[in-house]
Amino acid sequence: MRRTVALILIATLLSGCANQGLRVLRSNSSGPDEFLVEPKAALETPDDLTALPVPTPGQGNRTDIDPLSDAVVALGGRPSDPAAGIPGSDGALVTAASRFGVTPSIRSQLAAEDEDFRRRQSRFTQIRLFPEDRYNTAYKSQALDAEETAESWRRAGAKTPSYPPQN
Repeated sequence: MRRTVALILIATLLSGCANQGLRVLRSNSSGPDEFLVEPKAALETPDDLTALPVPTPGQGNRTDIDPLSDAVVALGGRPSDPAAGIPGSDGALVTAASRFGVTPSIRSQLAAEDEDFRRRQSRFTQIRLFPEDRYNTAYKSQALDAEETAESWRRAGAKTPSYPPQN
């Protein structure tokens, strides 16, 4: 009997050491997420390691010449001048997007609300016997059912060309 209890206890303790993967919602550091780093060019060792320039965060380097322009292009902008104002062709879009007002601190506000939501969701879920995808658990009530949403838009008369056709 003692042997069985000891084996179950050991197995339970060892299951806590399992690899949590990339879906763990908590971070124990304030640094960057190393899994989001995507090298743009092949890594290479320079001929003389002592001749390398001093690192300057946010500035160009040997593999990422102009990170700000790359970010602008990735977000759909024009890399010509990242500090330039909004082009006239996008004025209608900006007006429509800001018609109900603009909250300047929206990022910090949403981050605080999301942290509070995750804290409330994990209040009684700290002890688990089996591994679980905490992302899906925390955001289950906010998940969008693609089929149900497409059908509701179709019932309302909207065209849904990117969704598979009706049977």
